[in-house]
Amino acid sequence: MTREQYIENNQDKFLNELFDLLRIPSISADSAYALDVQRCAEYTAMRLKEAGADNVTLEQTSGNPIVYGDKIIDPNKPTILVYGHYDVQPSVPDELWNTPPFEPTVKNGNIYARGACDDKGQFYMHLKAFETMMQTDTLHCNVKFMIEGEEEIGSTNLGIYVKDNQEKLAADVVLISDTGMIDNDTPSIDTGLRGLSYVEVEVTGPKIDLHSGTYGGAVGNPINVLCNMISSLHDENRRITIPGFYDTVNVVSYEDREAMSKTPFSLDEFKSELEVDDVMGELGYSTIERTGIRPTLDVNGIWGGYTGEGAKTVLPSKAYAKISMRLVPSQTSKEITQLFQDHFKKIAPKSVKVKVTPHHGGEAAVTPTNSAAYKAASRAMEKTFGKKPVPTRGGGSIPIVALFEEVLGLKTVLLGFGLDSDAIHSPNEKYGLFNFYKGIETIPYFYEYFAEEL
Repeated sequence: MTREQYIENNQDKFLNELFDLLRIPSISADSAYALDVQRCAEYTAMRLKEAGADNVTLEQTSGNPIVYGDKIIDPNKPTILVYGHYDVQPSVPDELWNTPPFEPTVKNGNIYARGACDDKGQFYMHLKAFETMMQTDTLHCNVKFMIEGEEEIGSTNLGIYVKDNQEKLAADVVLISDTGMIDNDTPSIDTGLRGLSYVEVEVTGPKIDLHSGTYGGAVGNPINVLCNMISSLHDENRRITIPGFYDTVNVVSYEDREAMSKTPFSLDEFKSELEVDDVMGELGYSTIERTGIRPTLDVNGIWGGYTGEGAKTVLPSKAYAKISMRLVPSQTSKEITQLFQDHFKKIAPKSVKVKVTPHHGGEAAVTPTNSAAYKAASRAMEKTFGKKPVPTRGGGSIPIVALFEEVLGLKTVLLGFGLDSDAIHSPNEKYGLFNFYKGIETIPYFYEYFAEEL
């Protein structure tokens, strides 16, 4: 039986197993879901063992467990380290979902569920591709799986685990599907990711909430102050105003920017998909450049005061915001976090006190397009899509990628099958059936071609 035949014969089985995985609310950011996170790890380990992996274990950490398994067919053959994550973002606000976030629903060729694309649907492709290779006796490389449960909260314990298990994780390349491609007719491979600095800020005014009539206009309102401070973090050209923020940002060459401009992209379609009348960003850069080669600063959440039903005329004691900064190569998360802390405290008026709490961060990463691994990935996509994939720069962050290079000495191939329209981290997240099955079909070719290229 060929791989294609095995995949076709088992489509329903693969999908039903994925649905069982998606039904588990493995939200790592909320401790109320700790048991579900554990259950998701156990389910992943069970399916990995059933697929044919050896040495399947739940590697315990001080946080959520890491699912490990391997298959060493020949020590002389190349080894692929597959990374993915089984934890997901919170589903809130649940009322904005058209279907229950943890009851997967297929509509118009898409699977709707939290984690459908990020990253359950994508990492599960690797388990099913591995099963397919095992069942058809076409596994051309050794493989090691490392599926973690803390990617959405910074992968802190995975970093410790990797440093403590370098020999166990030795490989020739890391293979990840946690990114996307341009569209289903235009395959692409991300050759870089931005880094991340994520902080929470707290602004405190009076010691308690006050009556807005009695005290309004006489003391600093933390919400008003926080909004003014956040507004000042960009100038009229949408450049970030933190001193030193751009000091280490490398200027991308004219030739590279020209190459990026040839990436298939319709600004009108982009605006239509998002239902916005215009785009916004740093002056002098295109939309593709703003999301790929330029650093950014965005507010991810802001709150304070009274937000319940009806009115309560209160002047709040505190206001809060969560802020993320996407970073480009040569910027470091530690340095940028410190620059933000220093600047944010400096611009605060004396009427308030400011606290900045760093949450997590990670470094940017760039992968070469002339490596054996990239060539194998390109050939694999060309084989199954019928056209050569376009190299692109991803706007998101996978902080562990830089650590893999630093600690394990391994470059990463980002063989993602998601789409920008899949609404990851948002209500109504989805993943195409086409993409799920196309990934399962393509991944074995990567193994086959990597063994040839190396």
